[in-house]
Amino acid sequence: MGRFFTFLFFAFSSLALEAQSIVGAWHGSLKLPQGELPLVLHIDEDGGSLKATFDSPKQNAFGVPVDSVFFDDPRFRFVVSTAQIRYEGQLVNADSIAGTFAQGQGKFAMGLKREHSEASSPAERQGATTKADSTYLQKLQSLEPLLEQVLRNHLAAGYAVAVVNKDSIIYSRGFGYRDWENKKPMTANTLMPIGSTTKAFTAALIGKLAEDRKLSLDEPVRRYFPKLEFADEYLSANVTLRDMMTHRTGLPRYDYSWYFFPTDSRDSLLQRVRHMKATAGFRETWQYNNFMYLAQGMVAEHLTGKTWEQLIMERFFAPLRMIRSNTSIAALQKHSDIALGYSLKDDSIINKLEYYPIKAMGPAGSINSSVNELSAWVMTWLDKGKFEGKEVIPAAYVNDAISSQMVMGTGIPGAVHPDLHFSTYGLGWMLSSYHGHYRVEHGGNIDGFSANVCLFPTDGLAIIVLSNQNASGVPAAVRNLIADRLFGQSYYAWSKPGKAGGDTGEESDKQDLGRVAGTKPGHPLKDYVGEAHNPAYGSFKVKIRQDSLFAYLPRDSFYLKHYHYDVFEAKSIDPKTGVDTTAGGLKFNFLTDEIGKIDRIQARLDPGAKEPVTFTFRPSAVSLSAEELQAYVGTYEISSMFVKVFLKKSVLVVSVPGQPDYETQPLGDHAFKPLALDGYLFRFEADKEGKISALHFIQPNGTFKAVKEGR
Repeated sequence: MGRFFTFLFFAFSSLALEAQSIVGAWHGSLKLPQGELPLVLHIDEDGGSLKATFDSPKQNAFGVPVDSVFFDDPRFRFVVSTAQIRYEGQLVNADSIAGTFAQGQGKFAMGLKREHSEASSPAERQGATTKADSTYLQKLQSLEPLLEQVLRNHLAAGYAVAVVNKDSIIYSRGFGYRDWENKKPMTANTLMPIGSTTKAFTAALIGKLAEDRKLSLDEPVRRYFPKLEFADEYLSANVTLRDMMTHRTGLPRYDYSWYFFPTDSRDSLLQRVRHMKATAGFRETWQYNNFMYLAQGMVAEHLTGKTWEQLIMERFFAPLRMIRSNTSIAALQKHSDIALGYSLKDDSIINKLEYYPIKAMGPAGSINSSVNELSAWVMTWLDKGKFEGKEVIPAAYVNDAISSQMVMGTGIPGAVHPDLHFSTYGLGWMLSSYHGHYRVEHGGNIDGFSANVCLFPTDGLAIIVLSNQNASGVPAAVRNLIADRLFGQSYYAWSKPGKAGGDTGEESDKQDLGRVAGTKPGHPLKDYVGEAHNPAYGSFKVKIRQDSLFAYLPRDSFYLKHYHYDVFEAKSIDPKTGVDTTAGGLKFNFLTDEIGKIDRIQARLDPGAKEPVTFTFRPSAVSLSAEELQAYVGTYEISSMFVKVFLKKSVLVVSVPGQPDYETQPLGDHAFKPLALDGYLFRFEADKEGKISALHFIQPNGTFKAVKEGR
């Protein structure tokens, strides 16, 4: 039998019926085939009306709203219509209810017993029992007006937050909407992508395999996974898993490779690494690289014979009872309480974005979860790898992972916040000092979503913030506001009113000083049509549509707006609103060979690289019939040397004495490109009657003319 509940819809109705005799906490237990499932029903009275929520501690679900509550002594009923749950019973005595729990077609007898030591609020009932928990809760509740203000300051659709103290959720709540258009509220159980906070899971998986002696973090990874090859043989022979986990291989991000050129094949993505150029020395500089986390996931797959997705489910989701968490957009969309992603358009419009299916790059960032379910994950880290007394992550690895492994930046204290300093990386975690508290955290971003998972291990506290706003400052602002309040810091405006990006909007009215005005493309549009390829990225095509150029990448297409000379600016295309008209954008520079033909395209795809990425360019072939090709066939004489042109099946071949035969590709306008030569072109000449009369060899050292015999 599957999970019983569909979680968290904050709108509920209630009836004003003898509230005083039923109010309280009621405990029951469903006896299911797979074991008992304890439930706690919390009934409160509000203005003479009844309202209720229930907890399912084993499923890590708390404060699930009840749609309606009915009590007419002795009859009692509650309904959660969205989950098809209905309970009907009778009050046997002041502390006991006998009845039947039904969900769908299943019916189970379940009694309820009143608890007399009811906690004062749903957040306190989430395991909060200590005096410290109560103090923290009061501080967080007093902070809620500021947490609401964060939404308005950032013009965000919504976010969810959970705060954990040791092994208890002391606060969890949703703010705003998971579905902006339909005004569906965000909840603490709302699932959404968590982006790169996935990395701590993947790294911990490697840590578990190290504990099982299936690998070592400090031996060359080639010993366990020979598929991983770098452009530099020294890297191939010496890079370790620890190097990969701490982003110190010397490779820059190369994020556009997997983002703009996705594939469902992990092997295909991994093969690109051998073509990636390092921009720093080995173990010299911290440079973030998602491909190294892809490779870690593949190492785990190779050594266990299971997929990364299976391993994450078995090693973490199952023991932590993260039963709704998953690793794909397809799995996410099977649930009802999920968030839609949004961006901020024109600094004022909340704009819906489509989900980005990370697929093959999953080990670097494809987990979807909720703040309530991630609470079990952070509890494990706070308890040195144990959850409810059982080891989930080896304690030695936990200590290693949250210890400094690589310097990220200077981390020098600033004038405004002198007690915020040091900046290092652990194993899938970023480390720093926050007002004298040791902070371990990691952010995550993917289309429409931003996340932050933060631990204060020496304080026994953790803060989780998930937002459905693209590249948002919300998670960091909420994290800092909460940490400041819990640690007794004076108020600082981490979230300020204004545009989410923090700019003034004035730049859009200024002239682009980098653009040379009044220039035109150096070629007719048809010369820009073709296919470009780079082995570290992939391939894309340039086509003409309605007298304009468009770049077609595997996932997206872009309008290429002329910028200056042979440089075009890529403009994204929204299916609803059309071409993006805002200033700026990725620029494609079309370059030519010595004979004036476009042979490569450059684009600055990686901010960490000094040089732009170069794609080789081949113009699109023109389709010519055998009859049309026959017009070029013949013998051509140049300086007493005879060149033969003939057809080999449907391919025109040029044969020069003493050289190999050159198969060609027709480009139009009597031009043919020799497939085996770059920088060379064969162009035929026609006389006034349209008959082919000569062949021009256009090459780097000049142009040479051969005259056709018998013309």
